[in-house]
Amino acid sequence: MDDSKVIAAHDWAAFDRVQEMSNHWDRPGWTPTTRAYYWMLIFPADSALAEHARYCQDKIRNLNFDSIDGDGLHLTLGRIGTIDDVSLKQLDTLLATSAGMLTGRFRLQAVPMTASRGAVRYSVAPWTPVLDLHSKLSAAATQCQLPLRKPTAVLRPHIGIAYCNRPTDARIVREAIRPLRDMDSVSVLVDHLHLVEMRREDRTYRWRVIDQVNLT
Repeated sequence: MDDSKVIAAHDWAAFDRVQEMSNHWDRPGWTPTTRAYYWMLIFPADSALAEHARYCQDKIRNLNFDSIDGDGLHLTLGRIGTIDDVSLKQLDTLLATSAGMLTGRFRLQAVPMTASRGAVRYSVAPWTPVLDLHSKLSAAATQCQLPLRKPTAVLRPHIGIAYCNRPTDARIVREAIRPLRDMDSVSVLVDHLHLVEMRREDRTYRWRVIDQVNLT
């Protein structure tokens, strides 16, 4: 749960079983007009993580995947619902309830580099504070009758750097990212949690920050 080397090894082993990557954007339920509320950790565009991600993106440019901009790096914690399904009053109640449950900033290590079926990404360690955060958000959401789509048990924390945009032989991707796995991890401070309204613009995600919760 918390050993970065073990987590990285498990993530790589999981990706090693993938034969073909799929188009990340071929997702049911998303249209150009879809707007949905999410809990996310957002990382600054001028951070060491963003600089590290840009270097890694340059090294895999030959894959022709859709790179995530420096101001778009994030760790998704949970989907709350669409703007049509969740009222602003419900959001206010959720924010107040969640803020009363959350305590404690923490540090994460972004561990280069692995992938999933739809994206090239960092592994993340330790998992314990992220899963604890998700568990509290889930409890608050259930209390407010806005249950998160996925339970804590299935959360696999990660930070993406590039989305796969077509069916791609996973062996080619493994060859491209394997040299990056020798790089040092990047330490990031998590001291804010963001509630955002997310949308898709072409082949990227954009969001409007609704509010943030300070983790102290």
